[in-house]
Amino acid sequence: MQKSEARVIILATGGTIAGIAARADDNVAYRSAQLGAADLVAAVPPLAAVALETEQLAQLDSKDMDFATWQRLAQRAAFHLARPEVAGVVVTHGTDTLEETAWFLHRVLAPAKPLVLTAAMRPASSLQADGPQNLLDAVTVARTPGVMGVLAVLAGKVHGAADVRKLRPYRIDAFSSGDAGPLALIEEGHLRCFRPWPAGEALGLATIAADPDTWPWIELLTSHAGARRDAVDALLGAGVQGLVLAATGNGTVHHTLRAALDEAMAVGLPVWFTTRCAGGALVGALVGAPTGQQASLVGAMSPWQARIEMLLQLLKARGEGEPPRPR
Repeated sequence: MQKSEARVIILATGGTIAGIAARADDNVAYRSAQLGAADLVAAVPPLAAVALETEQLAQLDSKDMDFATWQRLAQRAAFHLARPEVAGVVVTHGTDTLEETAWFLHRVLAPAKPLVLTAAMRPASSLQADGPQNLLDAVTVARTPGVMGVLAVLAGKVHGAADVRKLRPYRIDAFSSGDAGPLALIEEGHLRCFRPWPAGEALGLATIAADPDTWPWIELLTSHAGARRDAVDALLGAGVQGLVLAATGNGTVHHTLRAALDEAMAVGLPVWFTTRCAGGALVGALVGAPTGQQASLVGAMSPWQARIEMLLQLLKARGEGEPPRPR
């Protein structure tokens, strides 16, 4: 069979899509990141007709995703996307931190070609293995003319990097785009589009060029019943360089955390507020913001996105003498 000239690059990083269990009926007690990129492609016979290149960039469970892998992934994706013969890049990934990697790549690259993340909720050995169909769909999206941006393709849906969230820990349809809804559906190899493809302003690879071991330490905290200020005090003492708070409701903060965050901002620590609610966005001024302080409100970002955004803004601001600001 003659291969199409719309070339797609597959960058494999491990995850459940490459996982193996001892039994085909075991969807939980499996070992992640066991199969290589070539194995994943071989499990999808229709891909034999597609011009593909594979690269095993990492082999890890995405719960263990790290800055060095992010840096390398962005660099390799940018390299391949710049090749004129490449239509798009597909990244096989674990589901646990897929939405974080998607946002990171969106902010660093904002590509004019498709950069598609895909994954699986069932290991490759499962009777319900969803990885092969997800990979085929991801390659289909990456080869479709006019598609652009960082996308996530799972369970027949195409999500944008800004919207995609993992809402369920087990079900195959674990991902959602919330109120916005998916960008498109994939139906028997064809795209049915609902919204424009994502675009953005790329921060660029230079922003993340530093040794990942030197990237700023940004930590997440949650406001909750019975909250104490001790965590803020301990993090300040340990040298944290920024805090993102997952506030209750529409940005409200427990009074003990309010006092501690007030003091942290008074000494110049960046503190951004998001909501711990799984859906929706913060509306209006931050309720309960520390009096007299410029508490940053990050709107519709998830806490995980806000942490990445602050990280990138701090990296960008190094040498510029400016504090990070929400987009």
